[in-house]
Amino acid sequence: MTKYILVSGGVVSGIGKGIIASSTGLLLKTAGLKVTAIKIDPYMNIDAGTMRPTEHGEVFVLNDGGEVDLDLGNYERYLDVTLSKDNNITTGKIYRTVIERERRGEYLGKTVQARSKRAHIVPHVTSAIQDWIERVSKIPVDDSREEPDVCIIELGGTVGDIESAPFVEAMRQFQFRVGYENFALIHVSLVPDMHGEQKTKPTQTTVHALRGLGLLPDLIACRLLTSRPLERATKDKISMFCHVSTNQVLGVHDVSSVYHVPLLLQSQGIIEYLRTRLNLASLNVSAAMIQNGLSIEERWKAMTKAQERYFEEVNIVLIGKYTDFKDSYMSVIKALEHSAFRVHRKLVIQWVESSYLEPPVQGTDPAKYHDAWRALVGAGGILVPGGFGQRGTEGMILAIKWAREQKVPFLGICLGFQMAVLEWARNVLAAPPDAQSTEFAPDTLNPFIIFMPEVSRTHMGGTMRLGLRPTVFQGTPAADPATWSKARKLYGGVDTMWERHRHRYEVNPEQVPRLEESGLTFVGKDEKGERMQILELKDHPFFLGLQPHPELCSRPLNPSPPFLGFIAAACGQNVLVEQLEEQVRNYRPPHPDGAMVGEETLRLRTMEHPVRVGSMTGWATPVDN
Repeated sequence: MTKYILVSGGVVSGIGKGIIASSTGLLLKTAGLKVTAIKIDPYMNIDAGTMRPTEHGEVFVLNDGGEVDLDLGNYERYLDVTLSKDNNITTGKIYRTVIERERRGEYLGKTVQARSKRAHIVPHVTSAIQDWIERVSKIPVDDSREEPDVCIIELGGTVGDIESAPFVEAMRQFQFRVGYENFALIHVSLVPDMHGEQKTKPTQTTVHALRGLGLLPDLIACRLLTSRPLERATKDKISMFCHVSTNQVLGVHDVSSVYHVPLLLQSQGIIEYLRTRLNLASLNVSAAMIQNGLSIEERWKAMTKAQERYFEEVNIVLIGKYTDFKDSYMSVIKALEHSAFRVHRKLVIQWVESSYLEPPVQGTDPAKYHDAWRALVGAGGILVPGGFGQRGTEGMILAIKWAREQKVPFLGICLGFQMAVLEWARNVLAAPPDAQSTEFAPDTLNPFIIFMPEVSRTHMGGTMRLGLRPTVFQGTPAADPATWSKARKLYGGVDTMWERHRHRYEVNPEQVPRLEESGLTFVGKDEKGERMQILELKDHPFFLGLQPHPELCSRPLNPSPPFLGFIAAACGQNVLVEQLEEQVRNYRPPHPDGAMVGEETLRLRTMEHPVRVGSMTGWATPVDN
């Protein structure tokens, strides 16, 4: 029987449920268990794809093309697993499932209701939620290809929210469906620190509300938004008034990095408690899995300890469109951090709003313009990530021009890749000044970036190029790594690498011969050689652009290859050469072998499963902001 751990939250949202859920899962993996995770988002959207980055943070993309909550990125990074779109449940998905069942006649003769008079969701909806969780919890997510032992379920929002009511009720019923030994609840609550006094009343209130809904917390994780640990007197008070023992009260204060949270929870005995509470000894854990768990624990501890001793810095300037809300670039930040760990540097990110790099006009602040350029010219490396819409793109092009001409290490992702093509076209190829992307200028006479022909112009959902896709490195395979491009070396010299995509526009194939003749090298293309997916400059210390999003597959113990090369180059050519040689020897793809399939196989899968892979659950272009 699968063991289930529900992580709920109280008082306020955004206090770290996702990190606590991920950290708990990581600790269970160190015990040799196979772990999966599910995120419940109680909004009516089918998925996160139509939301602005500033609305709900980064839209995280999965191998199967699912656009999901950014917490699934935390799960994949901490647990080193590959999840599917079904691991993210929304109210929209559940209601759609119930309605489709009603249309098929599965409720024939019954009235399908949203709510009863007591404001509880009737069994049609709660049963759909429970069935979904039980089904998804059995899907293998790692290289073992075996059913997980434990499923972590994170309930988004806070207890008491109206929109969360169906899911809270479903979980109340679910605990009896699976049995006491197979269900535990961790409730995360804010403990405010007011003038040096840790207040417990908010936690008491939210726990009482939770108990009134039929759920009893097994562990209370007290989140403190300061570096001051939970006091013994505070723990005793919460224990007394929330009807739990003191060893069931955990303190989670601010630490130097989120990678220390698993060790903080471990030091308070969370695994020992769960081992007894869920009877984990009843699970059949192989000697190989136990040894793998010990290896994960050893490497994680070594990484976090080493992190505290880094004194040399690597200074990266991130040129973005959503820099006021840094969760918009969560995976980019994590990929940079993972790479900095590998080269033993302390990461320093300077955030530059791309529009501030554009010459000031009447009504704008010239001080912001000068501050932005001051940061740019002092950069050890320049990164231009993805985004949508025209705002700030001219500033991105100016930053890319600086990186190219001044030989500053550069990495462009998705939109950053496309802007690097435009910069080259305008300033090296000497194309007309109106060389443009049709995303910004649909009627341009010199389109270098165009709308992809198979993409719908009328439907926003499920119409981007999405999910895990192959990129074939160009050139004749050679035994001598000295002949490989930097990009190919970073991917271990493989002929084909795999990364996740999310885009509607591509380099205009008609312009590719002119671009390549002028010296712009497309070292990676799609399987048919029609789509440009990686560009590189040969006479530059490090200038790399990728149409896919490699940051989405970065892991703390296995950093994204392009980001690793970028950070290494920002540290100096000696460090870059060292990491290129290491990648050639020891590159490890983050995906299970079964995930890496050809375009034709992917197309057939889409035809076989149109609802799960197709337009109902897919992509959208967020409104520019």
